[in-house]
Amino acid sequence: MDSQTTGALDGIRVLEIGTLISGPFAGRLLGDMGAEVIKLEPPDTPDPLRTWGQAELNGHRFFWTVHARNKKAVTLNLREDAGRDLFLELADKSDIIVENLRPGTLERWGLGYDVLSERNPRIILVRVSGYGQTGPDAGKAGYASVAEAASGLRHMNGFPGGPPPRLALSLGDSLAGMFAAQGALAALYRRTVTGRGQIVDAALTESCLAVQESTIPDYDIGGVVRGPSGTRLEGIAPSNIYRSADGSWVVIAANQDTVFRRLCGAMDRPELADDERFVDHTARGRNQDELDAIIGEWAGLRQPDEIIETLSAAGVISGPINTVAEVVTDPQLNARGMIADHYDERVNRNVKGPGVIPVLSESPGTIRNAGSARPGQHNDEVYAGLLGKSPQEIESLRAQGIV
Repeated sequence: MDSQTTGALDGIRVLEIGTLISGPFAGRLLGDMGAEVIKLEPPDTPDPLRTWGQAELNGHRFFWTVHARNKKAVTLNLREDAGRDLFLELADKSDIIVENLRPGTLERWGLGYDVLSERNPRIILVRVSGYGQTGPDAGKAGYASVAEAASGLRHMNGFPGGPPPRLALSLGDSLAGMFAAQGALAALYRRTVTGRGQIVDAALTESCLAVQESTIPDYDIGGVVRGPSGTRLEGIAPSNIYRSADGSWVVIAANQDTVFRRLCGAMDRPELADDERFVDHTARGRNQDELDAIIGEWAGLRQPDEIIETLSAAGVISGPINTVAEVVTDPQLNARGMIADHYDERVNRNVKGPGVIPVLSESPGTIRNAGSARPGQHNDEVYAGLLGKSPQEIESLRAQGIV
């Protein structure tokens, strides 16, 4: 891994407060692009993410490896006056603070935006929470599972007539982290004009709401309550999964008129493109079941590789449904560096994880480390190197439980 910061955010310093996923995900995205990210953990309460993940090696789990990468680990007790004083010193020398505490926590500690911006007018405070910093639910704690449900996103997941299952990932946390990082970048740009920072307020519920396409106008205009549609999207056809001859599934998406015509040719059924049942997007949506049956019959007589090769040659969008075992060996992802090695000090070996996205041509992001092996690993570097504290001062703060 590259030991030098060469990304677009080189020279930007980020303080990260909070645990688990949404805030740390935002910090990770900024760190991937070259920012110096200092992650703060209470001295006696490490981030639980250090122990998350489904695989284990030598007592270590690996959710941490992904979301703690490119960060320096510092311990700091913000519940004590001395800890808050140190935090303010760090904030004075930083550009962005990312926090995903319950709204009002920073204010109770005397570290609200009014205090921070008075000392450092350029500071950008990125706040990630369940419901946002204002409104009747602002004070409630929020998890991704609840945000996905409350936003309406979960209602659209699953199969018609069945219970809405939870998503296999904490999607709400990731979405909120991405919107928070996007807001931080917008605030950085705006700061070049005004010279001042601002608050970025990202909510889990609103982040889940933002990706729901036309659900709100559809309801507003037509009273449509979009529900789960299983393996397809209602009214958008063909775009579904189809079982191949060996029993595996492939995705075929040809809902655009020109692409559907190419699909018909590839199936040796060119007449379907002019069939009144399938002649345009609206007609195909009305006759989705019939169309899926025709395509399913064609796919069921062919091996998955043949289906994908035939359709790709014809300019029709198709692909396999991969497990992670296939993903990590995917030639396209590997060619673009999207299956990347992280050297994890805890187990003294490289651990694969996702690469850095998006890819920038002139200032690409890098993976410079896989996160700290222990809380407070960079205390001396940050407190001595950045704040100028002497070894005796750091030892005294450690003895008091401040760091």
